[in-house]
Amino acid sequence: MRVINRFQKIVGFDRSMALASSALTALVPLSILLGAVLSSFVHYDVAERVIRRYNLTGAGATAVSSLFSPTEATSASVGIFGVVFLTISVLSFARAVQRLFEQAWELKPLSVRNTRNGLWWILTLGGYVAVTTLLSALIGGGALGLAASVCGVLVTAAFLAWSGRILSAKRISWPDLLPFGVTGAVLTAAYSVGATIYMPRLFNSSAARYGVVGAVFAMISALFAAMLVLVASAALGREVRDELSRIRQGHRPSDHEVRRQWDSVVEQTRTRWRTAREQVSHHRIKGSNH
Repeated sequence: MRVINRFQKIVGFDRSMALASSALTALVPLSILLGAVLSSFVHYDVAERVIRRYNLTGAGATAVSSLFSPTEATSASVGIFGVVFLTISVLSFARAVQRLFEQAWELKPLSVRNTRNGLWWILTLGGYVAVTTLLSALIGGGALGLAASVCGVLVTAAFLAWSGRILSAKRISWPDLLPFGVTGAVLTAAYSVGATIYMPRLFNSSAARYGVVGAVFAMISALFAAMLVLVASAALGREVRDELSRIRQGHRPSDHEVRRQWDSVVEQTRTRWRTAREQVSHHRIKGSNH
């Protein structure tokens, strides 16, 4: 109940969508730029890696290739405006993750004052992606990429804990971040296995209906699920840390406190459900009038 309450306090679903939108805005142009730069030194094709990672075929593979691969007549050079836009997008994503930690651990917002740590985190994120990609290439993973996901748990746990440490400007201690790192790594591994199963179907069906735009729809759906795992891990990790502290101190909540928390969660859920139904009804009435 505390985890659910914490998830609702940080507005988990809205936070996940905001993170997914920021990630899409930052990671797609960054991937194209890195592919253009690295292709001058080694064979590196972002589209090929995405296709191979999720075993895409048919319309899904074609849409991903069109999205990430520039046309033959197009130069991959980036002007000053492009660099500025890319920097702003990447820093916006870093600040969105930063706000997640500040809300989950109830810290005072730092906003742009933590920009330097945000840049360091982006570099660390690139290193994390490179390490996990290397693990996947070396281990292979067998069925569903399970072996690579399991071996990557320690790397993911370390990266998540480091993320909370640097994006909070070291206001969260390592012991407080350990439950978040462990739970986040386990849930991320489970998500990775599930994505391997579901992503090919999602990409192929979306691309068959909408073409290249369908690949974008599929990517935002995949990113939303990944960010939902991150937000849920933050809520779970924070409450696990608090519960371990209570256990060490010998505290145990009373039955009245448990009932009060449960009633609060139920009431908040009912309120959100009623609001969602009213919004859906309003849109239906508006659509029928048109």
